[in-house]
Order: sequence, then C-alpha cells, then structure tokens
Amino acid sequence: MKKGLLIFALFVSTFSAIAQQLKGRVLDVMNQPIENAYVFNTNTNSHTHTDSNGNFILEKTVAGNQLEIGILGFKKATIIITENQLQEGFQITLETNIFQLDELIIGKEKNALKTIARIDLALNPVNNSQEILRKVPGLFIGQHAGGGKAEQIFLRGFDIDHGTDIALSVDGMPINMVSHAHGQGYSDLHFIIPETIQKIDFGKGPYYANQGDFNTAGYVSFDTKNSLPTNTVSVGYGDFNSFRTLGMFNLLDHNSKDDAYVALEYIETDGPFESPQNFNRLNLFAKLNTYLNGSDKLTFTTSHFTSRWDASGQIPQRAVDNGMISRFGAIDDTEGGTTSRSNINVQLQKTLADNSFMKANAFYSNYNFELFSNFTFFLENPVDGDQIKQFEERDIFGMNVQFTDILDNGKTETTINKGIGFRFDNSSANQLASTKNRTEILQNIQLGDIQQTNAYAFYNATFELGKWKIAPAVRFDYFKFLYNDALSTNYETLSNSKAIVNPKLNFFYTPNDNMQWFLKSGIGFHSNDARVVLQQDADKILPRAYGLDFGNIWKPTKNLVINTAAWYLFSEEEFVYVGDAGIVEPSGKSERFGLDVGLRYQLTNNLFFTSDATVTKARSLEEVLGEDFIPLAP
Repeated sequence: MKKGLLIFALFVSTFSAIAQQLKGRVLDVMNQPIENAYVFNTNTNSHTHTDSNGNFILEKTVAGNQLEIGILGFKKATIIITENQLQEGFQITLETNIFQLDELIIGKEKNALKTIARIDLALNPVNNSQEILRKVPGLFIGQHAGGGKAEQIFLRGFDIDHGTDIALSVDGMPINMVSHAHGQGYSDLHFIIPETIQKIDFGKGPYYANQGDFNTAGYVSFDTKNSLPTNTVSVGYGDFNSFRTLGMFNLLDHNSKDDAYVALEYIETDGPFESPQNFNRLNLFAKLNTYLNGSDKLTFTTSHFTSRWDASGQIPQRAVDNGMISRFGAIDDTEGGTTSRSNINVQLQKTLADNSFMKANAFYSNYNFELFSNFTFFLENPVDGDQIKQFEERDIFGMNVQFTDILDNGKTETTINKGIGFRFDNSSANQLASTKNRTEILQNIQLGDIQQTNAYAFYNATFELGKWKIAPAVRFDYFKFLYNDALSTNYETLSNSKAIVNPKLNFFYTPNDNMQWFLKSGIGFHSNDARVVLQQDADKILPRAYGLDFGNIWKPTKNLVINTAAWYLFSEEEFVYVGDAGIVEPSGKSERFGLDVGLRYQLTNNLFFTSDATVTKARSLEEVLGEDFIPLAP
C-alpha cells in the first residue's frame, strides 16, 4: 500500500513539473513592452512570442531549462529558469543592438516578411511621412500639384491614385477618406511626423480579416512611438528657401508607469519653380501612456496638422518646346490649396486572462480640404479658364475592438483573433466647382452633404501544427450611404445600404529556421463613392477582388535574405471616380498578375545592400486585345 502511494506521489510530482507554465514579460531599456519577441526553450523546443504588452506564457517548462529570448534589433538573452521564476514569473529587459542579419531566424519570427520593413525603417530614416510608404517592397509614390497634396500611390498593377485600393491607418485610426472631394480613398499622410513612427505593418493582397475597406492591393498600418530615448532638436536649410525644424521632447522621466512626449514639425519651401510655391506645413503631436494595472495600458494621442501651398501645375510639353514658358514656368500659377486635420485617439490594451487580451481604440478626426487645380487650362472655357475647386469639411468618428486568445493543448497552438468596429463619416459641403483666380465661383458642378457608415466584424483562427500554420478567416462589412444634393431643386435624402462577407484562407510551411513558404488566398473589396452609389445606381456597390499569392522568404547565408512572391488578382468591377471632373469611369472586370522579388544583404556591420523588383501585367477583361491596357497601371 505504502509503495503504491509513493509511486502515485512521484507520478503526480513529475506530471506537475512537466505541465507547468512559465509566465514572463519582455521590456526594452525604457521600460516599454517588446512585441513579437521569440521565447524559445532549448531543452523542450517549445516556443512562443510576446504579445503587444510584452507578456508571454510558455508551456512545457521546468526549473533548470534554458531559455533564449530575442528579436532583431535587440541583444539576445539566455537565462536558466529557477524554481522561483517558474512559480512567480519574471521580467527581463533586452538591450538595444545594431541590426545584424545573421541574427534573423526566420523560423522564430512571428512574421518574417514584416521584419524586412522594420529593418528598412531602422536603416533608412526618412524626413517625409509619405516616403515611409516606400518601405513597403514594390510600392512607389509620386508627388504632384505642390507639396501639400497627397502623393499618388502605385502598387501591384494599380494606379491607386491617392488611396483607392490600399488601406492605410496609424495607431488604429484610418487615414483613407471615403467619398472624398478629390477622389475615393484619398489618403494624406502628411499629418504624421516621420520621426514618431515606431513600426510599419503591411500586407499585399486581400488576405487579412482585420483589414476591410480599400484592402485590395494591400494595406499599410503605422504605430507611433510610446516614448522617446532622448530629447531631439534639429534644424535644416536648403535651396529654394527650404527650411525644416523638428523638436521632440519627453514630458516625464522614464518609469514603469507613465510616459509622455510632444513633437513639433515645421516645414516651408518656395520650390524650384518661377512662381514661388509658398509652401508651409505645421505638425503638432502629443502622446501619453499610463499603465493601469500591471501590463494594462491606456494611451491618449492628439495631433494637429495644417498646410497651405501654391502650385504651378502640369504644363504642356509643346509650350516649353516653342519657348512660350520655361521648364519651370506655368500656364496657370494660381493652383494650390489648404488642408488641415486634427485627431484624438484613445487606445486600451488589457489582459483579460492568461493568453487572452484585448486591444481597443476610439478616435475622432476633424478634417478640412480645399484644392484648386487646372488640368486643361483654357480648353473648356477660353475666356475664364478651366480652374476647378474641390472642397469639403469632415468629421470622422470610429471605434475598433479586437480580442486575442491563445490556446495550447501541448500538440497544437491555436490563436483566435476576432474583432468588431465601426466608422462614421460626415462630409459637409462636399463641392466641385468651376472657379476663376480662386476667388470667383463660375459654376457648381457638385455640391452636397455625405454621410457614410461602415460597421464590421471579423474572425481569424491560426492553427500551428508542427511546421505548418493554417489560418482560415472571415470578415463581415455593412455600409450605409446617405447624400443630400444641394443643387437639387427639391430636398431629398438619397440612401442605400449593402452588406458583404469575404472569406480568407492562408497556409504557411516552415521546413527549417532559414526558410518559410506561404500560400495566401482571399477576397477583398473597396467601397465606391457615395455619389456613384446613389446618383448613378452602380451595379457593384462593393466590388470584390479575388487574390492568390504563392512565395517564400529564404535565408541562404547568414547575411542574405531573399523573398519572392508570384501573385494574381481579379477585380469584379473597377469604378474610377474622377474627382477632377465629377464623373465616373467604369472600367469593368480586370485581372493583374506578377512577380515580386526582394533582397537584403549585409556586407559589413554598417553597410547594407537592399533591392526590390516587381514585374506586373494589368489588363482589362472587357476590352479587345490591344485596347485592354489599364491607364497608368505600373
């Protein structure tokens, strides 16, 4: 009997030791949590990653096991677990380190492809927020009509204009403007001070359930810094009366509870043109982080941006050739505009239970836009010219809530990510008018008030089965469109609504620490301008895009990383709202396919070689051969 009890006690003791969980938290030297750091048990090969609060729970751990904790950009830590750490948990601080590609372990990265963008941002800082988009491999931009207007974006065979087919956000707050006066999805990133950016998250294609409207070619989201390592003041001066000053200041000493800082940016320039650009931009930004209980964090962010500029616009080549104007001259130098945006964003990160946490944010934006353009000079109106004015005043309200649960039965790790949210836009006096010298309205072409609501819910599951990860997902979106046409003789509120469900299915295979293959499939969409939906009875209110990606990320040597992707995208319908003319150009069904290749090579500790190449073919499916090219498609 006693022998039996002894065997039973030993069995229970052994089982308890094997079944124990290890809890911990990973911070940087400024007491800020490090997200997606890998935690690897070298004795059992069990592993996990830290969440957004820096927390982790590691299964199959006993006292005496050795842990490796690291992430690219920080020195790897190796510790031996003690009985006290196993019972009480522990906290560890990782020291900052220079980026070394030989420390990149693809098999241990939460998302190896996004690590590339993090490397690029650290190695190649920029002084313009729009330039940050270039950190997305294969994406390029072009500036036109003065420094105050949002850049034009090109990606995967799309002339995205200013944001029609790419979802952009910062700290969970959307950047795209629905039913904008200048065009659907207009995205002006100039309200972001580039030095405040901490992280870039991106994905190409419609494969991500937490991304909704405009996520056809892809998405890019930015996270701003929670604290500053040091106060910074910089002043720069250049040709054409170009001037930039930046100030970033900590308001509180770094401690475990609170962090706060402010940032200020001011830019002005006359540009290289004969008519001075008279451009200036002011950015104000403030952020406060406070820890409520342990790792629960509440963040308040507020910002204000204002800009004005003059522009010489586009000019005809023949006017330069015949000597009428110089290369830097103008036909109409009264183009330009003003714009401003003020934001309030409140974010909450809360741990609900072991391996269960919530992220939420609520935001408000006040936005103003006025733009004067002249693309045809005197073609339509030989007397007064063809100048147009686009104007709107907008308020945006919204909220996002996401829940993450990690389930581990010892054989399979399952991550459940689900969320709900909404966005409401109220655009007042949304106007397109013919004008003269900015001051005189010759004719109102469009004028009205727009209200648009988008509510959504999504569910994503990721099953980790040894070397495989399988991630099915589904997303539901509901839209409500309202429009009051101020040019109509009778008061009438036009309205329509539409719901859409889009599934996703992604596969990942990691045969070793230096290679990962992926196959992504999904359906996305982008909403159409409310005026298109309500005034022109569009057949496709929310046209879908069907995508497929196959590729890999490979590290053939310790200092070389190569990523490739072959992709295909079919669009049900492309409605191009031409805000400059107040008309809609339906282009029907289309398809795009291509190949992306990226390379990162570290020659020395301080010298990197980077290259990205993309080959794309974009064609309309409803045009005859030879006439099926899509205008401006890269």
